[in-house]
Amino acid sequence: MSTTPPELAISVKNLVKKFGDFAAVNDISFEIPSGEIFAFLGPNGAGKTTTIKMLTTLLHQTAGEIAVYGFSTVTQQADVRKSFGIVFQDPSLDEELTAYENMEFHGVLYGVEKSIRKTRIQELLTIVELWERKDHLVKTFSGGMRRRLEIARGLLHHPKIFFLDEPTIGLDPQTRNQIWAYIQNLNTTEKITIFFTTHYMEEAEKFAQQIAIIDHGQIVAQGTSEELKARTQKSTLEDAFLALTGTAIREEEASGSDHLRMHRKMWRGR
Repeated sequence: MSTTPPELAISVKNLVKKFGDFAAVNDISFEIPSGEIFAFLGPNGAGKTTTIKMLTTLLHQTAGEIAVYGFSTVTQQADVRKSFGIVFQDPSLDEELTAYENMEFHGVLYGVEKSIRKTRIQELLTIVELWERKDHLVKTFSGGMRRRLEIARGLLHHPKIFFLDEPTIGLDPQTRNQIWAYIQNLNTTEKITIFFTTHYMEEAEKFAQQIAIIDHGQIVAQGTSEELKARTQKSTLEDAFLALTGTAIREEEASGSDHLRMHRKMWRGR
């Protein structure tokens, strides 16, 4: 008896991004079924950030195809942007606005109706335990509180897929556990696809259903944590990762105010 294949959240085919003669991403292909938790791992400068920028329409690819829930990142950018939420590695909140004002601005930008927006903001700020601080300026928040607010903001417009670039970097273990409990709950209850990067190998090992490892712009391995450990004959994912990518220290990829850049693009397209 045949079964219907799962809907694809992301389909990437022969993706290339060159800066001059340098190929930051060099002919990678992968698929992510809807509802999966997918970890995209790699050393600094391996091509992770460049790939995420292409998946989220911040960069155009040099070659290849990307579809996010069937929408082309080149010809259907508005539809792609509506389908995802994102938390960048670098902070992207407006510190001079309150938590509520940051949420409100995001809701207006994404065209969430006012009546729905108000209810959704209260719901999300309550879930991330910030409703009592809704009228406080973000500049008074701790790092963990800001991260929780960024997650709430990224979910305001009911995205189908959630990109998390180093979502728990610099946070204490208690806050990291709290954030991951919430992310797992989202995945389970709302079936949101999760695409995340991390340098905490235990996070990928514990939460990801599939893992892709990129190095020097190419995917060098993909599979479950157990499959990657078996392939490298290592007992931990961290050891498997090092066996696949080496131990040399790498330079970081250039990054900027990507969230603000994306917002400006969206405003120009309204």
